[in-house]
Amino acid sequence: MTMTAPDLDWYFTPGNRFQEPGENGLAGTMSVVRAPGALWLPTGQVTACDPFVSLGTGEAEPFTAAVPPGRYAVECAVATLTRPGEEPGGQPHERIAAARLLISDAPALSWEPALTAGQDPAELDDDEFYGYGVDAGTGCFYDASCDESFPVDEDGEGPVWEAVWGGDDTSDASGPHLVTAPGSGHNLVAFTSGWGDGAYPTWVGRGADGQVVSFVTDFHVVPDGVGARV
Repeated sequence: MTMTAPDLDWYFTPGNRFQEPGENGLAGTMSVVRAPGALWLPTGQVTACDPFVSLGTGEAEPFTAAVPPGRYAVECAVATLTRPGEEPGGQPHERIAAARLLISDAPALSWEPALTAGQDPAELDDDEFYGYGVDAGTGCFYDASCDESFPVDEDGEGPVWEAVWGGDDTSDASGPHLVTAPGSGHNLVAFTSGWGDGAYPTWVGRGADGQVVSFVTDFHVVPDGVGARV
C-alpha cells in the first residue's frame, strides 16, 4: 500500500500558511504561478521527469492515466519561506512546493498515484511511493510523443537549460517555464524541484465522474500532515 496523498488543493490555495514544528521551524505562505502558455499534449500521454536526466533519452515512461489530446495549463504552488527571528532580505526565499497540470476546472474529489506501466501500489509499504528521480534540481511535464523533439541538454547548452538557468535574472529561475522544441512546435513546462535533487511522487486527481482533472507532482516542501486528506 502506497503513502496517502496530502490535500494537494491546499497547496494551490493562495494565502495558505504552514509552520514547521520546533523553535526554528520554517514558516511558509503559498502562492500560485501559471506557465506563460499552454502545454500541448498531442497524444494525451502525460510524462514527468527531470529533463536534464531523462528528456530525449527515451527513458521516461508516460503515466498509464491518459487524457484527451489538447492544450492545458500548468501552474506551480510556490512557498515563500521565513524563519523565526530572521531579518527580511531583499530577495524572498521561494521554493516550488508542487507543480500541477490542469486537465479540467472541476475539483479533484479523489487522488491516486500516477503510475507507469508495470507499477503496482500493492507492492509498496505505507511510506513508499513511485516517483521520478531528480539529479539536476528540475522537473517537467510533457507529452510522450514529444520526447525525441528535444535534444539532450549537456554542458549548459540546449533549450531547456537556457530557459531555466540561462537568464541573467536568477530570481526567475524557479519557473514554470514553457519551452518549445526547435522546428516541431512540441513543448514542455519545466520548473525547479523544491529543495533540489531527490525522488518525487506525482498524483492523479479525479473528479466526480471519475475523469482525470489534474496531475500534481509534490516536491516535499510542505511538511507532512499539512492539509492531509483523511
